[in-house]
Order: sequence, then structure tokens, then C-alpha cells
Amino acid sequence: MSAFFFQRINDHIQYLRRLEKRLKGDGDFQGSDYHDCQLGKWLYGPGQEEVIAFGEDAKRCFEKLLEPHRQFHEAGALALVAAQEGRAAEVKAAITEMLKLSNTLVNGMMDLDRLSRS
Repeated sequence: MSAFFFQRINDHIQYLRRLEKRLKGDGDFQGSDYHDCQLGKWLYGPGQEEVIAFGEDAKRCFEKLLEPHRQFHEAGALALVAAQEGRAAEVKAAITEMLKLSNTLVNGMMDLDRLSRS
């Protein structure tokens, strides 16, 4: 895997870890809008232009990241609110959704990496 896409995955994983830590009651991380995290800044900034150079398959792969990324942040925000209000079942459901979406995002970034080297 190239360092470039590894960094995008790492940005996402670090965000997820900070959010999980907060949900366990450690720290004061409040999450961010899906445009404002490090991965979001790339996705909604230079990302599409950078990916276009890798061809149409890479462009389609990139576009498939946008909705799961937004949903990931929505699930994270839901988890934080539910945790603050003591709704444990909702926290668990939101975390499960976040992890599914995270898997989708990481796999998509790995696909982009493969396409960038084809």
C-alpha cells in the first residue's frame, strides 16, 4: 500500500479511536462534521482531482466513499449524544454501525490504492 492512501486510512482510524475513547468516558473529543475531519478534508478538498488521474474506476470507487463517510459521522454523533443521555443500547447500535461503515471506508481506500497502481 502506498504511503498516500495509508495516511488517509490512518487519519480515519485515528478519528475512530478518539471517538471510541470518548465513548468509554475518557477525554473530551466531540467529533466533527464529515467535512472537517482529516479524511473529510481530503474527500471534499483535493481528493477527487487527485483520484481522477487514476481513471474512471478510481473515480467511481472514490465517489462510493462519500455517503458511507457522511453516515459514519452521523453514527458517531448519535453515539455521543446517546452516551451523554445514558442510552446504552443506542450507543451500542451506533458503534456497530460506525464499525461497519469504517470497514467500508478502509476497504474503499485500499481499493483506491490498488487502482492507483494498476
